Amino acid sequence: MPFDAIDFHERAVRTDSSESVAEMRGLLVETLERNGAEPVVDEAGNTLATRTGEGYESGDTAVESGTDAADDTHLVLNTHIDTVPPHVPFAEREDGDVVEGRGACDAKGPLAALVDAFLGAGVGDGNRLTLAITPDEETVQTGAAHLAGSLDADGFVVGEPTGLDVCNAARGQYEGTITVAGAAAHAATPDSGANAIRAMAPILQAMETYDDERGPGAHESLGRPTLTPTVIDGGEVSNQVPEACTLTFDRRPVPPETPAEFEAGLAAHLLEWVPSGMDLDVALSPRETPFLAAFATDRDEPLVEALSAASGGAVRPFGAATEASYFAEHAPTVVFGPGDLADEAGAVAHSEREYVRREDVRAAARAVRDAVDGLL
Repeated sequence: MPFDAIDFHERAVRTDSSESVAEMRGLLVETLERNGAEPVVDEAGNTLATRTGEGYESGDTAVESGTDAADDTHLVLNTHIDTVPPHVPFAEREDGDVVEGRGACDAKGPLAALVDAFLGAGVGDGNRLTLAITPDEETVQTGAAHLAGSLDADGFVVGEPTGLDVCNAARGQYEGTITVAGAAAHAATPDSGANAIRAMAPILQAMETYDDERGPGAHESLGRPTLTPTVIDGGEVSNQVPEACTLTFDRRPVPPETPAEFEAGLAAHLLEWVPSGMDLDVALSPRETPFLAAFATDRDEPLVEALSAASGGAVRPFGAATEASYFAEHAPTVVFGPGDLADEAGAVAHSEREYVRREDVRAAARAVRDAVDGLL
């Protein structure tokens, strides 16, 4: 029985992958095998399958070999099978035109479209098409980090809800802390100590000026980066001058900023605002994998042009950080798929009302299939 993207999408949305992806990965592997592919699951939990002009190969050859000749082209279709909790059950509305449920658009709609394109697109002799599905995009991105740099690809299509627009750029995302260390004292004699909470006030003001004075400036399509204080913690009891205060921040960078450059630059900028006799520490949060960096693929890259022509969608930045940034370090990368992060009523992805239109899933599959046909 030929692959049916809409049937697969419904089965995928009905499958809870908010806490464990085991059942969802089993559905994906079984579907690929039933349609003639030879998928493998690697040590990081990625599901890989590869096609050439001669047919299907074992999925691990995508990592082991790469292309054999300079003129060969290798494209990778990537998205993820995990979803954020809690699981929201499958439902339909508008006479079945709309599917609701966790993962409907993030990212099981894109997954269904990419599987359809992988199984149905034409692949010429010498060229290769790989499906690479990661297990933990919503958390620590160990799957994508494991794949990055190992697939020897000429381009990546990363499935996320973009409203069928072709997203050639995205901000990154870092998290970290700013800690001021002072000296504790009795609140009855505050001048005998060094109040770390009070010292945080000029630090907050200085954060507002960081990008004007040291930041990378506005990117042509992504605009300005943001630096947002999100959590503050300080003090032990109400009658004591606080010895330490820690501020957590969220950074949304634009190219060409790197995490190391930002960490050093912010520390140097804020140090000028710390009261005499107090210490400052700026540190990015520990991670198992690299931070999601900002990326931008040129609009005139063949991959961007082919997918835009096939979909009819605009070329624009994506509205959230994505593991596409790992792949963009190595080859032209675009983000594309059915559904939206938000609509006029509010949040869609990650919300209780998550949904996607079935026709958009079909349209995404056609667009990727046509773009791959043209490129391979």
